Amino acid sequence: MNGKIAIPKKFYFILFASVVAICLFSFTIGRELYADKTESIFSFALVHFARYLFFLLMPVELAFIYYLPYYSGFNLIATAMVTAVTAQCIDYFIGRLLCPNKIIEVMGRKRIEKAEQKIKRFGMLTIFVFNLFPLSSPVIALAAGILHYNFRRFLVVSTLGLLLKYVVIYFVFKG
Repeated sequence: MNGKIAIPKKFYFILFASVVAICLFSFTIGRELYADKTESIFSFALVHFARYLFFLLMPVELAFIYYLPYYSGFNLIATAMVTAVTAQCIDYFIGRLLCPNKIIEVMGRKRIEKAEQKIKRFGMLTIFVFNLFPLSSPVIALAAGILHYNFRRFLVVSTLGLLLKYVVIYFVFKG
């Protein structure tokens, strides 16, 4: 032993994701709050996209509710859909194109294996439910890519789950 503490690569990923989340919030919503400006749709889009792309544990559904008084339901739902679907497609192709061992090293074997098992067992239902509820759908997208799950099915089911989620949130929380 050389007296050094071994820091797992997962730690660096979590640290990086946390810094990204803090920076995004600070440079978008945080800056607007301090400047007493109306929240911009760009801020919402950026935070929403980052959450779905970087596997961040951010409650973007709460951000959606927060922005409802400022934008029409159509604009907010359209923004949420475009950013989430785009990010999840990127997650899917990361899973499909990168070496599974590298992904497992960063995300954690247990987390990926659990997602893979759910997709193998329940298929489209898993993808739909993880997009419908505030669960970790980016991990499911990554696992679907690793498993080479049919991309069209993945895209359709993800889109339907996300659309239903945001339409329901809109009708429940519109003021």
